[in-house]
Formats: sequence, C-alpha cells, structure tokens
Amino acid sequence: MVNANKAAELGQSRFKWWKDWRGECVAIIASGPSTKGAKLDLLRDRIHVIAIKENVNLCPWADVVYGCDEAWWIHRRGLPEYKGVKISYAARACSTFRDIHKIEIRDPRCDRLLVDEPGAIGSGANSGFQALNLAVQFGVNGVILVGYDMHRRNGEHWYGRNMGYGMNNPSEDNFQRWVRGFDAIAGELKGRGIDVVNTSPSSALKCFRFSGIEQTLDAWGL
Repeated sequence: MVNANKAAELGQSRFKWWKDWRGECVAIIASGPSTKGAKLDLLRDRIHVIAIKENVNLCPWADVVYGCDEAWWIHRRGLPEYKGVKISYAARACSTFRDIHKIEIRDPRCDRLLVDEPGAIGSGANSGFQALNLAVQFGVNGVILVGYDMHRRNGEHWYGRNMGYGMNNPSEDNFQRWVRGFDAIAGELKGRGIDVVNTSPSSALKCFRFSGIEQTLDAWGL
C-alpha cells in the first residue's frame, strides 16, 4: 500500500505558483535524440507539458520549465523570454533570477518518490527523474515521457553537446545510474495508479510501457 500524496493536497496552500493537476495528465520533454523527431505539437492544448531545460526551445508553450543545473539557468540568463512557471533547486539560480521558484532536494542520493511535503522531491541524479517526481506531486495520473533515451548511441542530446560554461554532458555511467533510479520507482508509480508511457522506442529505460504520443493521447481520451 502506498502513502497518501500529501504534496498534491497541500501544494496550492503552500505555493502560489503550484500546479494542481490532480486527476490530469502531463508530458515531460527530456533531451534525448528522439525528441527532435517527436510530434510535440500534438501535445499542445491537449495535455500539460513540463519542458526540461533546453527543450523549451521546441515547445515554448510548455506550462513549466524545470532544470536542476545552475549553469544552464545562468547560461540562459534565467530564460527571460519564457512566461510560464520556472522551477529549480539550484540556490544561486533562484536567488539571481527571482522568478525561478525554488524546490528542495535534501539528499542527492535519494532515488525515491517523495510526496509528503510540497516541493521536496527525490533526486535520481537527473532533471528527468526530478520533473517526474514533481509531476506526481502535482497529482497527475498519466505521464508521457519524451526523449528519455538514456544512452549515447545517437549523441548526448538532440541539439548536440552542452557547450556553456560549467555545463556537463552525461557519460555512460550517468545513464546507468539514471536508469537504476527509474527502475526503483516504477512499481510505486504503478501502485499509485499513474500510467507512465515511454515514447522513445530505442530507450534504455525499459521499466515503463512503450507507445506513441498520438496513440497515448487517443487512449486517454485527450
């Protein structure tokens, strides 16, 4: 039996920016090579969208941009052109750009879904895990994962390598670590009745079912 989602219940009373998506669905856009060919326009006005960092370039209409990397926010000067909700746990980025809302990762080794306190999430050592935990705290019951490829066979990201000052590129060890983190929470997500769909057929992430964006939206009646 899974614990109640207190974060979903209390979020709006704690934070003005909080997204109450209880009973709704979201797509999370990550940076794997498969993202470039994904039909992201199908998501617009049909489902909530969280864009991870640079992926906002492909869907500037996303509801939320999430990024754990301080260097990326500094490199993009706080993303001034974006008018949606910006979220990070990077203290310097949030203090430098006051419109970035700060959340907490108290243990960088934590590969668990945290749902007891709004804005306190598990790490999984990557933004994709953290964005998924955040979506769970928003109360969603369906998640479409885009660009969660988790391998280097086709390049680090759909846009190439990160080149900004202080920005890193993942190694094969990073990908293996990330996959273990998602494997650790797949059972709990299912137990919570959250349908997670991976739309990247070549993904190294095998713990969620595979389907296309259009097929999933149709199946969910969206």
